[in-house]
Amino acid sequence: MSITVSNLTKQFGKQTAVNHISFDLKKGEVVGFLGPNGAGKSTTMKMITTYLPPTDGTISVCGHDALKDPMDVRRKIGYLPEANPLYFDMYVREYLKMSAGVHGIKNPNERIEEMISLTGLGKEAHKKIGMLSKGYKQRVGLAQAMLHDPEVLILDEPTSGLDPIQIVEIRELITRIGKEKTVLLSTHIMQEVEAMCNRVIIISSGNIVADDSLQNLRSQGNSLEEVFRKLAGTQPVAAE
Repeated sequence: MSITVSNLTKQFGKQTAVNHISFDLKKGEVVGFLGPNGAGKSTTMKMITTYLPPTDGTISVCGHDALKDPMDVRRKIGYLPEANPLYFDMYVREYLKMSAGVHGIKNPNERIEEMISLTGLGKEAHKKIGMLSKGYKQRVGLAQAMLHDPEVLILDEPTSGLDPIQIVEIRELITRIGKEKTVLLSTHIMQEVEAMCNRVIIISSGNIVADDSLQNLRSQGNSLEEVFRKLAGTQPVAAE
C-alpha cells in the first residue's frame, strides 16, 4: 500500500479533530477525501505529510513510518495545501529551481521546464509569482508538488481559484497522474469527484462515515450530492 493509516487520532486540547480513523490507499488510485468544513480533512492530510504529529495511531507512506522516518515520507509525497505557500517576490522558474535544490533533483532545469509545460505555466513563467492570478499561483503550487516526481500526491482543494478551462485542464492532469501514482484529494465540489476519483472517503466530525467506490456510493441515492448530505449532514458546493 502507498498509504496506510491506522487508528489515527488528533486532539487539540479537549477537542478531537480526528477520531481513530483507518484506511489504505494503493498505487493507481485517485481518492476523493470529502467532508464539511471542520470535519478533519486538512488535519488528516497534514498528519500524513508529517506537518502535524498524531495524538495516537500510525501512518505509513510507501513503507516508511511517518513518526520514525519523517524525511523519508516527505521524499515520497508531493503536497499542495489549501493555503498554497508561495514566495511572491520570486520568479516562477526561480522558485521552482529553489524547490529543486531542496529535493536534490538532478538536471533541475530540464525537470522545471517539464513541469512548466505540464501545468500550463509557459506564458507566465517569466513573471514574479506575486503578479500571477490566483489560478496561475495554484499551478505553481502544483508544479512544485510534482517537481520531485513523488509516488504520492496530497492535494487540498487543487482547483481552487481556477477558471472553468483551467479546471478541466487540471482535472485531466490529475487523472493522468493518478494512473501511475497515489492521489488523495480534498474538495467540496462534487463535479471534481465525479470527474477524477474512483474511490471516495467521507469524513464527518472526525469520523469516517463512508469509504467506497464512486459507483457504489452513487447507487445509494439519486446523486452523489444527496449521498454526501445524508452521510455528512451538510450540503456540498455543486459547482465553481
